[in-house]
Amino acid sequence: MSRLAATFERLTKTGRKALIPFITTGDPRPDFTLPLMHALVKAGVDIIELGVPFSDPMADGPVIQRASERALAHKMSLKKTLVIAEEFRKTDQQTPVVLMGYLNPIEAMSYEGFANAAQRADIDGVLTVDLPPEEGEECAALLKDRGIDTIFLLAPNSTDERIQKMSALGSGYLYYVSLKGVTGAGHLNAADVENKLKQIKAITAMPVSIGFGVKDAETAKTIAAMGDGVVVGSALISKIESNLDNLERAKSEIIELLSAMRRAMDA
Repeated sequence: MSRLAATFERLTKTGRKALIPFITTGDPRPDFTLPLMHALVKAGVDIIELGVPFSDPMADGPVIQRASERALAHKMSLKKTLVIAEEFRKTDQQTPVVLMGYLNPIEAMSYEGFANAAQRADIDGVLTVDLPPEEGEECAALLKDRGIDTIFLLAPNSTDERIQKMSALGSGYLYYVSLKGVTGAGHLNAADVENKLKQIKAITAMPVSIGFGVKDAETAKTIAAMGDGVVVGSALISKIESNLDNLERAKSEIIELLSAMRRAMDA
């Protein structure tokens, strides 16, 4: 059983939901990412989404775009992201790590080269924003052969047919984008999310995590009641951006927010 499957199974047995932070690797500098990952685990997170910085992150709002720019200024890359993930795994054998990024850096390595590198780094899942299931079979098969889950994004307008297609090809969990737009934009409409989750859950038995608008503990609690996991990204990266001159304070504020979310979700 994969780490992702084991994590969701364990959470389901205890009646809890997955707390999944997203951070951009190398933001604001490469040596901050590894200690932050370990701090996230201590705050009670269940899965870490490790963002691969990219020069044209089409699905990301201004906060995560600026995080990518800061990381790229330090020459952060997909290969360097995998090195950090491999270092994390040396002292943490339990927490699943999911790479989230875009197709271009993967294609530059070749699908097989990337799959081999991800396996060496002991990556648990890969979410490629701009790789739809219609074009993802080759990469997904290579990852599956190496025990790595392929995770797909579902949108508010995803049809039953598309949900079925992503469920059939993907594994680990499905990521439901709860807002029309980029990361960090707008406010969640809980009723709309609940209705969509009912549609998704009627089609697939896969866990469904929800992101793109989770800003505080109250939102996390509301969303946790609907799906299997809560993804938070921009709200965390904003803490880094507000404290570029004091990264220990940034880390403390991130931990404080995640701890509050964990308490609210478990209440």
